[in-house]
Amino acid sequence: MKANNHLSVMKRLFVFLLVMCASLTAFAQKVSVRGTVTDSRNEPIIGASVLEQGTSNGVATDPDGHFTIQVNKDATLRVSYIGYKTKTVKATSSMKIVLEEEANMLEEVVTIGYGSVKRKDVTTAVSSVSTADLDTRPIVSAVQGMQGKAAGLQISQANGQPGSAPTIRVRGTTSLNGSNNPLYVVDGVPVDNIDYLSADDIDNIQILKDASGAAIYGSRAANGVVIIGTKQGKAGVAKVSLNAHYAFNTVRDNQNPLNTKQYMDLINEMNEKGVLKLVLPDNLRDQTDWKKEVYRTGNVQDYQLSITNGTEKLRYFLSGGFTGENGVIVHSNFKRYNVRGTIENDINEWLTINAGIAYSDYTYKGTGIISGTGADRGGVVPAILSTPSYGPVWDKDNPGQYYSDFYGVNVDGPLENIARTKDNKSQYNKLLASGKAIVRFMPELIWTSTLSFDRSSGTITNFLDPWLTREGRNQHGTGYDSRSTGTVWTFDNIVNWKKNFGRHGLDVMAGSSWTHSDWSQNYINGSDYVNDDTRTLNAANKISWTGTGSSAADWAILSFFGRLQYNWNDTYMLTANLRADGSSRLAPGHRWGYFPSFSGAWRVSNEKFMKNITWIDDLKIRGGWGQTGNQSGLGDYSYLAMYNFNRIEWWKQGQEHATATRTQSTLSNPELTWETTSQTNLGFDLTVLRNRLSFFFDIYYKKTSDLLISIELPAGSAPARNLTYNGGEIVNKGLELTISSKNLTNKLKWNSDFNISFNRNKVKKLDLVSIYWNASTGGKAAEAVVRNAVGHPLGAFYGYISEGVDPETGNLIYKDVNEDGRVSDNDRTYIGDPNPDFIFGLTNTFSYKGFDLSILLQGSVGNDIYNVSRMDSEGMFDGRNQSTRVLERWRVPGQKTKVPRVDFNQKNSTYYLEDGSYLRIKDITLAYNVPKSVQKKISLTRFTPYISLSNMLTFTNYSGRDPEVNQYGNSGAVQGIDWGTYPLNRSFVVGLKVEF
Repeated sequence: MKANNHLSVMKRLFVFLLVMCASLTAFAQKVSVRGTVTDSRNEPIIGASVLEQGTSNGVATDPDGHFTIQVNKDATLRVSYIGYKTKTVKATSSMKIVLEEEANMLEEVVTIGYGSVKRKDVTTAVSSVSTADLDTRPIVSAVQGMQGKAAGLQISQANGQPGSAPTIRVRGTTSLNGSNNPLYVVDGVPVDNIDYLSADDIDNIQILKDASGAAIYGSRAANGVVIIGTKQGKAGVAKVSLNAHYAFNTVRDNQNPLNTKQYMDLINEMNEKGVLKLVLPDNLRDQTDWKKEVYRTGNVQDYQLSITNGTEKLRYFLSGGFTGENGVIVHSNFKRYNVRGTIENDINEWLTINAGIAYSDYTYKGTGIISGTGADRGGVVPAILSTPSYGPVWDKDNPGQYYSDFYGVNVDGPLENIARTKDNKSQYNKLLASGKAIVRFMPELIWTSTLSFDRSSGTITNFLDPWLTREGRNQHGTGYDSRSTGTVWTFDNIVNWKKNFGRHGLDVMAGSSWTHSDWSQNYINGSDYVNDDTRTLNAANKISWTGTGSSAADWAILSFFGRLQYNWNDTYMLTANLRADGSSRLAPGHRWGYFPSFSGAWRVSNEKFMKNITWIDDLKIRGGWGQTGNQSGLGDYSYLAMYNFNRIEWWKQGQEHATATRTQSTLSNPELTWETTSQTNLGFDLTVLRNRLSFFFDIYYKKTSDLLISIELPAGSAPARNLTYNGGEIVNKGLELTISSKNLTNKLKWNSDFNISFNRNKVKKLDLVSIYWNASTGGKAAEAVVRNAVGHPLGAFYGYISEGVDPETGNLIYKDVNEDGRVSDNDRTYIGDPNPDFIFGLTNTFSYKGFDLSILLQGSVGNDIYNVSRMDSEGMFDGRNQSTRVLERWRVPGQKTKVPRVDFNQKNSTYYLEDGSYLRIKDITLAYNVPKSVQKKISLTRFTPYISLSNMLTFTNYSGRDPEVNQYGNSGAVQGIDWGTYPLNRSFVVGLKVEF
C-alpha cells in the first residue's frame, strides 16, 4: 500500500517537473522586441499595426511611433498602416522600420460586383471616388460628396431644402417613366437610397458605369451601380475618433422686388392701359422686407464618434452620430441620428463570421409647399417677389392671423405660405442588419453566404391650423397621418474559385440571390378642427371619405449569376458575366430576363516591344459589351388590371347597408417585360512618369429599348384609361476623360484630379404615343413647355422663338417659323435642351508642413434652363408685385428695350430660356495637423482643426438664384425647370477631428 502511495507521489512530481520544464522552455523561446515605425521623412507613424505573423499577437505604435512586443524566437513581424505599403521583416531586439507610401494607383484594390480586383486588372469602366474629404465638408447626403469627383457621373442638387437628396445620373438619362437612379450597394447589400448613411462612415466608393461591369447585377443595374464600402475594424488598430463640425449657411438671392412706390407706378400704368381696375390708397409705404422675414442664417451641425480595435482573429467597428440642419428658410430643418456596428471573427482557418447592423432615424420638417411650386400655386420663394412690400406680416384687425387684404389681389405672403407647411413632418426609421459567413474549403475555393434584413418605416404627418392662414380658415383646419412599413430580405450565396497556373490566372464565380419585399401603409385625412392648438386627428370632426384607407404590396426577385475571369501573364485579360433575373412585377411568361456581358483588356506595356519605353509605367486598352435591365419605377402589380373601391354614403336613407362599388383604374398588360439597356464601351488606361501622371479614357454607346412607359388613353376608348407597356428606344452616347497627376512630391505636395464628361441623349423610338407633353407653365401661357418626341433629347423645350420687343407696340415679336404670314401654334418649335454639352470637375490638393488644402471646382456647360419664375415675376398681367427687371419695360412707341409692355402677349418662348452653364468653386477646405510632439502632450494621436467654404462663388450668366436647379427633381422626362425652387446654400464650416 505504501509502495503504491510512493509511486503515485513520484508520478505527480514527474508530471509537475515536466510541465515546469515545458514552461521554462516556452519562456526561453520568447524575446522582447523594441522598435520605431516612421515614414520616408523620418516622421513617426502613430497607430501602425505590428503583428507577429501567423498569430493574433500584435500591438500598435504610440504617439512617437514606438512599440514593444514579446514574440517567439525567429518571428516575423508584419507592419502596416493605411496609405502605406505593408512591410514584412524579421524580428530583432531593436528595430527601425520605414514604411513607404502607397503611391502606385495600379495596386489599389477596386470593388466590383460580388468581388474585387486590383485596378491594373480591371477590364471595365470603373470610377473610384476619393473619400478623403467627405468628413470635412458640410454634406448631409453622401451623394453630395461625389459631385465633381468622377467622370460620367452627373450630380445636381436640384434644391437646397434641408436633407434633400441630389439627382444622380450615370452616363445620362435612360428611362422616360422608369427610375433613372443607380443601384446602391452598401457592404454587399442592395439598398434603395443612402440617405440613412453618414458620410463619415464611408471608406470607399466605386461606380460601375458600363454594362460589361454592371451586368452582374442584372435587372437592377441599367442606371449604373454605386458600390459603397463602410469603415471596418482592422487588425492591430485601436482607435477612438471624433469628428465634429458646425456650418453657417447663407442664401444667394439676386432677385429683388419692386418697392411700394415702384409697385404703385406699375399698378397705375396697368389701370391706365385697362389691364386692371385696382384702386390703391396714396399713403401706402414700405413696411416689410420679405427677404428678411423668410431667410435666416441656417446651420448644419454634425458630430460623429467611432471606436475600432482588432486582432488578426477578431475585429470590430462601432460608430454613432447626429446630423442636424436648420434651413435658410425659416421652419425648415432636417435631423438624423445614426448608429452602426460591425464585427468580424476568424473562428478558425476555414471559417470567418461577419455581422453588421446600422440604424438611422431621420426627420424632415417644413416639407411640401415650402419647396416652391410656383407663385400662383403658393410657392414660398416666388411669394417673396409677388407680395407687395406695403403689406405687414400680421393683420392688426384679426390678431393671430397673417395679413391678406391686398385690395383684392389674390396673393398670400411668403410667411403665410410657410405656415401652411411648417408643421409638416416626415420621419423615417431604417434598420439594416446583415450576417455573413465565409467558408474556405481550400485556399482556392471560398463560399460566402450573406443574409440581410432591411426594415424601413415612415410616419408623415401634416397639420394646418384653423385660424392662422386663409387656407386653414377655409377648411377649418386639416390633418393628415400616414404610417408605412417596408421590409426587404436578401439572401446571397456565392462560390468563388481562384487559381494560378504558371502564367495563367483563372477566377470563377457563381452565385444566387433571393430578394423579397413587402410594404404596407395606412393613411387618414381629417378636417374641421377644434379651434385651438390640438394637433391630433382626434380633434377633427370630419374624416375624409376618399382620403382615408390602407394599401399593401409585395414583390420578389430570384437571380442566378456567374462570372469567368481569365488573365494571361497580366497582359491579356477576359471577363464574361451572365445573370438571370426573375421578377414578380412583370407578366407571367415575361418575368425572366437574361443579361450577359463580355469585356477584355490588353496590357500593351507588358509586351516585349515596350520594354525600352521606360517612361510608360502602364498602358492598357479595354473594351466591352453588356446588357442590363430595369423594372424600377413600376408598380408591384403593373401588369394586372387595377381597381378602385368607392364607398357609398351609408347614412343616407335607403343606403344603410350599401356595399362599396368597384371601378377599373388601369388596364392589364400580359406582355409587360423588362426595359433593357445595351452598352458598348471602349477605353484605355495610361500611367506614365513613375506613376506621376495617369489618364483614363472611355467612349460608349448606350441604347435602352422596350422603354417602360405609362400612357393615358382617350376617354371612352377602354374601361380604364391608364396603361403601362413596353415601347420605345433612347440612346446615350459619349466620352469621358480623367487625368490624375502628382505635380509636386517633395515637402510641398500638390496633386490634381480632373474629369470631364460629354453625353448626347436622343429619343429614337416611341410606340403607341408619339409625343409626350410635360411641365405646364404659369402666367398667361399655362401650357406644356417640354415635348418628348422621336429625334430629340429627353426634356427638350418647345415653344416660340422670341425676336425681341416690337418698339412700336411693346409686344414680343415671335418668329413666323413656317412662313405662312401669321404666328400660330404651328410656329412652335424646339427651342432648348436641358442636357449639358459637358460636365467637369477639378480637385487640387496641397500639403505642406502639416497643412492640407483642398480646392474643388465643378461645372456644367451647354445646358438650358427654362425660367418659369420670370413668367410670374415679369408677366405684369395681374396685381401681384414684380421683380425690378420690369422697371425696364416698354412704355412709349419707339422705345427700344428688352422688356415688353404691361400685359404683353406672353407665350412659352425663348424669352424665358437661359443658358444654365456655370463654374462653381464647390469646396475649399483647409486643415492643420497639429505636430505629433504637441499631440503627445495632450495624449492624442491626431488633432486636426479645419475650416471649409462651400458654394462660395458661382460664375454664370443665368439670371435666376442658382443654375443648378430642377423643380421636377429626379424626373427623367423633365429637367432644367426653375419655378421658385428652394435656393442652394453657401456654407462656412469650422470643424475638428480628434483621435486617441
